[in-house]
Amino acid sequence: MLLNDLNQVLTKREFISVATCNFEGEPNAAPKFFLKIYNKAIYLIDYAIGKTWENLKINPQASLSISDPGTLKSYQVNGGVEIIEKGAVYDKIAEELSEKEVKLSAERVIDGVRRKKGHEHFEIGTSRKFVIFKVMIRQIAEIGPSGKVSREKI
Repeated sequence: MLLNDLNQVLTKREFISVATCNFEGEPNAAPKFFLKIYNKAIYLIDYAIGKTWENLKINPQASLSISDPGTLKSYQVNGGVEIIEKGAVYDKIAEELSEKEVKLSAERVIDGVRRKKGHEHFEIGTSRKFVIFKVMIRQIAEIGPSGKVSREKI
């Protein structure tokens, strides 16, 4: 099942490329912070509230692109998007986001010490203003290294 394969790849990702389009057909692709995959939905955080947010307000569909350098497989996920800007779900996800930010910051520090490499910023410099995109997975395509495509409707 492609959903299980996608889940395995996503556990190693921090950012996912999100493509949206407005009603005039102008495309927009931008990386968004990956928080989690849960109950056939991918939760993304957008700190730079701009074109992606504007496009999703008028056309709540997105296509996500994820690559796995280890297997050379790539995934395309298409689905409808719910924008979460406040409420109980927002508050719960804000807590999860804070935990993930601390974890990623600690990993960057440890990695920097191991490699004896300094970073200008060890901590993740995130804005306290953010919006959550809940992408309800409708279809997954897996593109293999030879170009073979497998599709699965969810």
